[in-house]
Formats: sequence, structure tokens, C-alpha cells
Amino acid sequence: MTMKSDGQEAVDGALLDLLAQLRSMSYAFVTPTPKTHEIVVRSRRGEAARTVSDVLGWSLPYAPGTVDRGLEASLKRADVLVPQGDLVRATIRVSSLDGRLYVHSAFPTVAPDSVFFGPDSYRFASLLRTRLGNDRAGQVIVDVGTGAGIGAIVASDCSPGSTLIATDINPLALRFAKLNARAAEKGIVTYQGDILGGYVGPIDVAAANPPYIVDSERRQYRDGGGLHGAELSLRMTQAILPRLNHGGKFILYTGSAIVAGEDRFRALATAAARTHECTIDYWEIDPDVFGEELESPAYRGVDRIAAVGAVFTRASR
Repeated sequence: MTMKSDGQEAVDGALLDLLAQLRSMSYAFVTPTPKTHEIVVRSRRGEAARTVSDVLGWSLPYAPGTVDRGLEASLKRADVLVPQGDLVRATIRVSSLDGRLYVHSAFPTVAPDSVFFGPDSYRFASLLRTRLGNDRAGQVIVDVGTGAGIGAIVASDCSPGSTLIATDINPLALRFAKLNARAAEKGIVTYQGDILGGYVGPIDVAAANPPYIVDSERRQYRDGGGLHGAELSLRMTQAILPRLNHGGKFILYTGSAIVAGEDRFRALATAAARTHECTIDYWEIDPDVFGEELESPAYRGVDRIAAVGAVFTRASR
């Protein structure tokens, strides 16, 4: 389990104040893909930020004193401003999803501990809402590789009164997940480590949106490993299925490289389900995502990358 220092608590308090201020302003920002973000920012190269969305959505630098005083004070107290020439730039972004705000890493997400948020986050949230619906209350929900905490927060909306567990290998992700949960008036317990991160308790619902792209720089938030990026998703599946309570579910949003018309991850996921006495419901959510990645040598011979959903359900007693 992760612990906080007094200094970090004060900084996170400033970020919570920032989120409250943004909510009072009806702030909203839908985060696009990195490629789209790059194109938009490139078209505005040399411009200073003019709006709050420019600062906290598009990650543009701004001239001190030109944004809302209260927001700037919170950004300073949270220690998330860095100089950029005569301007300053926020090291965080704030995105909106289902009427809530989430803190995550600023663009470009080049640091190895970056906390991702983007179109996959919106599709993941939609998958959880669709597959959980109004699920029974009081469950144990484990958000594996939590990132900004979307899985735990959205799943708990479908299952009131549940115990929320969040795991991640990245301590900054756990910090942001806990902060975003507090802003949503939800409590989560965090565990740092690979996959289940040392959590040994029961699991009624597990949810995961792991990295599924082959990343030459091996950034944790982005690199899915071998099998054209499906290795981490397979390892998660193999680790989580035997830990599910009888009747429990593992809801997985990931990507799969389609080679010669074949979805090879589907076959591997189906085999894992059979091994652990689970049923599997598997389908394509989006047939073509991150097409620019096919230019990489790691994707030679790949037709396309599909966003897929898989729901594993362990047999009841």
C-alpha cells in the first residue's frame, strides 16, 4: 500500500482546490490522440495560451498573470508550473469524462512516469458502463494498471458501496488516481507493483486498460511488450482470472494487432479463459486505431491495430 508525506498532502490539496475551481467554471476538455494534439499545437506554434483549456488541456505556455488568479495560485501551490522562456507551462493536464475531471500528465507525454489519458480512456469508460450497468452493490473492484483512476471511479458508479482497489507500477499514477477519486468523493486503496501489485484479497470485478502499443522507448504507460503489444494484456489475463471470485468478472479493454486477417490475441485470451474455467465475450470496439504505428519496424506485416473488449466471467459454484 502507498503512503503520503505531509508535503505531498499539501500539494495534492492544492490540486483538489484547482479541480473544484475548474468545476465551478464548468471547465471541460476532451483529450484527443497524441497525433491530433501534436497537429493542433503545431498549428499554434509560438502562441501563448489564451484560455484555461489552452493551459490545462492543450498544454500551451502562458504569460504569468494572464489566467484566473485563483487558478494560478492553486497551480503555484501545487508546484506544477515550469518556466518556458518568458512564459510558464503546467506539467499537468485536466480532462473531462462523464461530468468529472481527471488530473493526468501534460503533453507531450515523454517522461517514463507519464500518466496517460486519451480516446482509449473514453472507450474504456464506455465499456465499463455497458458491461456493468447497475451491478450489485458492495463488491470488491480492482482497477489493474489504474493510470488516472478511471476504471475504479467509473466501475464504482455502477456498483455503489464497493471497495475500490487500484494498482499500478507507476507511483505518480497511483497518486493521481487517489487524487481523482477524492475529487469524485470516492475512497480507494492503492498498491504499487506489477499487475496486482501485491494485493492478495478477493476480486469480484477486475478492470484493466493496459498499454498495447510496442514502444521502442519502453515507457511504462505505453509499452505493451511482445506479441505486437499484446504481451502485457495476456500476462494480466493469466494473473487475474485465477484470482476472480466465483461469478466474478474481468473487463479488459486493449488493442490487438491483426496479422493476415487473424486476431492472435483473441485466440490466446480464449485459451486462458478455458484454462481458468471462465467464459469469454470478445469483440472489436474500433477496427483501426493508432494507424501511424504501422510505420514502425515492430509492426511489419501487421494489417491494422484494433481496439478490442473482452469480458471474462468465472463460473459460479
